Amino acid sequence: MISRSALAALAFTATAAAQDAPRLDPVVVTATRTAQSPYDVPAAIDSVPTPPDGTLDVNLSERLQSIPGVTARDRQNYAQDTQISIRGFGARSTFGIRGIRLYTDGIPATMPDGQGQVTHFNLDSAERVEVLRGPFSALYGNASGGVIQLFTADGTEPPELRFGVAGGSNGNLRASTNARGVAGPVDYNVDVSHFRTDGYRDHSAARRESGNAKLGWNVDDDTKLTLVLNAVDIPDAQDPLGLTRAQYHANPRQVASVADTFDTRKSADQQQAGVIWDQRVDDANSLRVMTYYGQRSVTQYLSIPTATQIAQPGNSGGVVDLDNAYGGGDVRWTWRDTLAGKPFELAAGVAYDNQHQHREGYENFVGNALGVRGAKRRDEIDRVFDFDQYAQATWRVADDWTLMGGARHSEVRFRSSDRYIAAGNPDDSGTVRYAATTPVFGVLWRAAPWAHLYANWGRGFETPTFSEIGYRADRGAGLAFDLKPSRLKNMELGIKLRPGKDMSAGLAVFRADSDDELAVATNLGGRTTYQNIPHSRRQGIEASFDGALARNLRFVASYTRLLATFRSPFLTCVSAGCPAPDTPVDAGTRIPGVPRTMGYASLKYGGERGWQAGLEMNAVGPTSVNDLGTESAPGYASFGLSGGYVFDQGPWRVNTFGRVDNLADRHVIGSVIVNDGNGRYYEPAPGRTFLVGVDVTWR
Repeated sequence: MISRSALAALAFTATAAAQDAPRLDPVVVTATRTAQSPYDVPAAIDSVPTPPDGTLDVNLSERLQSIPGVTARDRQNYAQDTQISIRGFGARSTFGIRGIRLYTDGIPATMPDGQGQVTHFNLDSAERVEVLRGPFSALYGNASGGVIQLFTADGTEPPELRFGVAGGSNGNLRASTNARGVAGPVDYNVDVSHFRTDGYRDHSAARRESGNAKLGWNVDDDTKLTLVLNAVDIPDAQDPLGLTRAQYHANPRQVASVADTFDTRKSADQQQAGVIWDQRVDDANSLRVMTYYGQRSVTQYLSIPTATQIAQPGNSGGVVDLDNAYGGGDVRWTWRDTLAGKPFELAAGVAYDNQHQHREGYENFVGNALGVRGAKRRDEIDRVFDFDQYAQATWRVADDWTLMGGARHSEVRFRSSDRYIAAGNPDDSGTVRYAATTPVFGVLWRAAPWAHLYANWGRGFETPTFSEIGYRADRGAGLAFDLKPSRLKNMELGIKLRPGKDMSAGLAVFRADSDDELAVATNLGGRTTYQNIPHSRRQGIEASFDGALARNLRFVASYTRLLATFRSPFLTCVSAGCPAPDTPVDAGTRIPGVPRTMGYASLKYGGERGWQAGLEMNAVGPTSVNDLGTESAPGYASFGLSGGYVFDQGPWRVNTFGRVDNLADRHVIGSVIVNDGNGRYYEPAPGRTFLVGVDVTWR
């Protein structure tokens, strides 16, 4: 049903008349590392402008709904990060974001081991979000099944002060203040945001304070220095955990009793600074130097039963305490000139990233008191760093042809120093190293001014993260030295269309074959271990459309069909306390966490001022939740309606808005927890919700 409706919408809009005045062509840099029109890049890349008027604008998932191939789910759980996967990569993650690379203003938000988070992404000060899919993601290194990069807006001329507040159902409240402008050679963008929620479900209240500042200094005509500062504080965000299917049907707002018993919650605090130096050397050469440093602390209270911790000496406890220091840099040289008389660009650089983590574990009880910090059960120093070299080139060999290619060599080293050694808990210290070279190549043919065809191919790799390499399946001491990085062969064919002045469409087919995919091996005593699966495959089709149907009337639609399967049989565990894989998984079983289909459509009316109105549809197909494929979350479609009025008066611009989501008030499963050992796979989405707000700009 989703497929027919999405394709019908695309067929209808392809014949619609375009608006008289076209919008400015977007520019992207993530695919090529230089400013390019996405229409001229032989890769699937989208740029989402900001701000999307009339939304809460707190979660990155709000920005990514319209991009094909991207699954971005608001989990209604601020103790866990937004759930994001691209073409099925990253879907296995139960916390954090894995398998895809994350950046803010060129600064990594993904650690060297491949695990990242987006809680510090400040959307209120952002200009745009870029999403790169397919083979060229490999030029960003380890765990690059795709790339998401947020760009903070530069200062404006004339200066602006912005104030915004929005609130609605479930106690949601967002308030923000932003100042941006230019003062001589300096431009600035400074933002402070506050968000709080009572939560849709019981035991899911949260609060988040964030600040972001971007300061640019034009030292001279050829030199610019940019400073990016960021801080976020999330104190005691309640964790409602998942629900079983029976619990979901009985009451989707409830929580598992252990969430209340152990007061499951998480606190996170992060500060980060980055400096970027851009130097124009001459007409052909330029240099960019970036360095960054940050600190992040996390304390999380889990629901591991008291008896499990007492009975098993190897259990690391029910309280996780992490202190992280991380940093690194990237130096890149770019040459723009001609080769054989044709435009040519070459970018080459080196990157280094380092994470130093002090991980401690404690019991979550003291006597009969539960949900408190007790005796220590884990103490280790973990370090991981990467050192990469990369180069990529773009050559317009003819008016109608562009070639793009590159390669990256990555080396990732892990070292763990165990400082908690006791009877039944041996020394788990160890080191391991991974390395890979990942080439990519693409070609674009300008078949007509309104049609560009492209093809690309590449290799990629993904190492295990520290949480996956930390324990061995045979319960021996040391890191899981037997785990291999997943190796990827990735290919894509696509067409990009410009059927009208203010109209674009795209179609892409893709396939990615992975060797040594990671999956759960054992689950015992609070320690989950992993194994390599010989072969897996992700393949599918993406379609998108964005165009003006008439003056001030715009239609946006996207559709994804994705088949992600294990191609080799293997054994796995299906319950907590499983000491060894004992249950067969057949070849052809779907990889969990990956919806079969996704669709999005929106029809929006409105210009720079006056009345605004919009109708949106989100549709998601069935999603498997475990490796066996024995359970799945059913598909659904939900609709949202928005409206408002924008008016200018002198230096003031006021945007008033309201919206209703899930108009039909359907009970649906918004996200899933893959392979949950207790069978609590399901995270319900809210029923009908309301939001009203106002954003004010003073120039």
